[in-house]
Amino acid sequence: MKEKKQINFEEKELNPASGWGMLFLSLVLYLASAGAFIAGGSVASDGNDSFAALIFILGSIILLLAILIDCGLKVIKPNEALVLTLFGKYTGSIKKDGFFFVNPFSSSVNPAYLQQMKEWGQKVKSSELKNTSSILRKNLSLKAMTLRNEKQKINDEQGNPIEIGVNVIWRIDNTAKAVFNVDNYEDYLSTQADSALRNIVRLYPYDVSAQGDEKSLRGSSQEVADALKTELQQKVEIAGLEVIEVRITHLAYAPEIAAAMLQRQQAAAIIEARQKIVEGAVGMVEMALNKLSENEICNLDEERKAQMVSNLLVVLCGNKDAQPIVNSGSLY
Repeated sequence: MKEKKQINFEEKELNPASGWGMLFLSLVLYLASAGAFIAGGSVASDGNDSFAALIFILGSIILLLAILIDCGLKVIKPNEALVLTLFGKYTGSIKKDGFFFVNPFSSSVNPAYLQQMKEWGQKVKSSELKNTSSILRKNLSLKAMTLRNEKQKINDEQGNPIEIGVNVIWRIDNTAKAVFNVDNYEDYLSTQADSALRNIVRLYPYDVSAQGDEKSLRGSSQEVADALKTELQQKVEIAGLEVIEVRITHLAYAPEIAAAMLQRQQAAAIIEARQKIVEGAVGMVEMALNKLSENEICNLDEERKAQMVSNLLVVLCGNKDAQPIVNSGSLY
């Protein structure tokens, strides 16, 4: 069996004519059709019905022609594009802002149009939908947009379940690919963002020890974000989308292990602190013994040195302040 090859649409930018001249022509035609209907009514009142019918037909034709011209008038705002098809065939994209005239039989295509209508319909009352012109247009936005998917529960490299959410900044780069290569470029981006996030998160642990050089989700946010951006860009290339930035917006252990992981982090912090305290205490004891010997303050035998070391370590390493006992007699 032969494999079916997917048609990869290349963007074709159009340079349409200005719409002001055709707008003026349509206004003239509207006036002409109104004049024809008035003249036809006058002729009909004189009893010449056959000639009046011809005038009415002519006025109707002029009116339809004016309406047809109006169907070809398009308004493009800055950072917007219009993808046009003619009888099912892609004719090109308009990416310039302005007022233009195109083939009246051309139709604009935007796969995300219906989804946007549903989202707006949930937020806006039906009576307000008619007054919202931005909803009723099928122009593609070329502005930088934000995708915020729901938080996901994913296992990291060590198998620990974590909750993570990302924020994707993206824009449409190729309008033809965005419209014709995928069914809905917004849904496609959302699905691929979830897939890329799952693929990248399982390669990193949530956190590593302070001495480790291994990258982690918590400590290497920039490296993880760059890896997510590269992975996601490869997946959405076919849809003509450009991923500008990917950032982690939420990162935490799953609720079922959060308490245990907090205890482990606290234990690791206590151990690390104790190690620092012991290292400092040993250094201070060594310094004290050296100073006593150098300055010949007193000569201590090995047993007294051991007792002194024990007392100093208790004072320096204890959690509470030691209660000193003053010895007024001789040490020997």
